[in-house]
Amino acid sequence: MVELKSPAEIERMRVTGRFVADVLAGVRDRAAVGVNLLELEAYVRERIRERGAVSCYWDYSPSFGRGPFRNTICLAVNDAVLHGLPHDYVLRDGDLLTADLAVSIDGWVADAAISFIVGTPAPADERLIAATEEALAAGIAAAQPGNRIGDISAAIANVAHGYGYPVNNEYGGHGLGRTMHEDPHIANNGRPGRGFRLRPGLTVAIEPWFAASTDKIYTDDDGWTIRSADGSRCAHSEHTIAVTADGPVVLTV
Repeated sequence: MVELKSPAEIERMRVTGRFVADVLAGVRDRAAVGVNLLELEAYVRERIRERGAVSCYWDYSPSFGRGPFRNTICLAVNDAVLHGLPHDYVLRDGDLLTADLAVSIDGWVADAAISFIVGTPAPADERLIAATEEALAAGIAAAQPGNRIGDISAAIANVAHGYGYPVNNEYGGHGLGRTMHEDPHIANNGRPGRGFRLRPGLTVAIEPWFAASTDKIYTDDDGWTIRSADGSRCAHSEHTIAVTADGPVVLTV
């Protein structure tokens, strides 16, 4: 069931979105060669505590994970891309790090993700990250009232295919509001003109993620972290947006 939000409720989600964006910026500032992933987890945990926010990840126990997830941020390195479980790993020069964060403030959720290079960047990694960012922008641009979910999915896939990257459809974007995952699901590949018609008040997280050379994935031994099946690098970009009468509005900035 798709729940549309009022303008006042969207503004409350914007408050959460700004906090999520600020914390992710802080993670990026602190992620340097020699920094342990657990230090970044501790930073996020303290920011959430100070703000009086609630982590959407803590104690999360979906069917696809070995729950409960006892951390406040997903951190995925190199060939990992989704649901990265923070662990005792020291960042190295050239690591590709993805940080994904969802929190609730006063009962309203926002969700976003960024990928970036720690230390010296490799051109191939920069290209992969740029593809996810361009796909995210294309997906957001397609989130116009009157369009359909498939238009968002097709816009994302068109960018991926233009770069020559395959697209996995097992995990994608989703509605959110009072909870982290609501209807509708937004695949990262689809046919335009299909699916739920977008209406003002719809709030969704759009999240293209690509592996450099495969659309196949597997779950790591930790029971959470999703990795590319062939070990190729991965990147992930995500924003929470609201569909309005004037077009899409990004809430996680």
